[in-house]
Amino acid sequence: QLQACGGGLVQAGGSLRLSCAASGRTISNYAMGWFRQAPGKERDIVSAINWSGGSTYYADSVKGRFTISRDNAKNTVYLQMNSLKPEDTAVYYCAAARSGSYYIDTLRYEYWGQGTEVTVSS
Repeated sequence: QLQACGGGLVQAGGSLRLSCAASGRTISNYAMGWFRQAPGKERDIVSAINWSGGSTYYADSVKGRFTISRDNAKNTVYLQMNSLKPEDTAVYYCAAARSGSYYIDTLRYEYWGQGTEVTVSS
């Protein structure tokens, strides 16, 4: 089970840190991803990280502003979001794929958290 938290309401330019804690399984064997879905839009990948944390991916829209990291000892993945923009407003989901390497394709992720809402006001 994945539990995402840390969302909220923030002004443009502000920061939030999302956390995704896993229970019932260790995430050290999984690639992890953060996705987001805005109202009326598809769920898109935001960032992903391989099992060790040594390889990461960022969507172009968040490069230089968001940082993904993981602490396998704490069974937790993080998404630090800085310089937030109104277009970052969405429900953010974490997901796990039974793979050492990350995927960009949403369909490759087998386990999903419940989502945490991020609202960025202008």
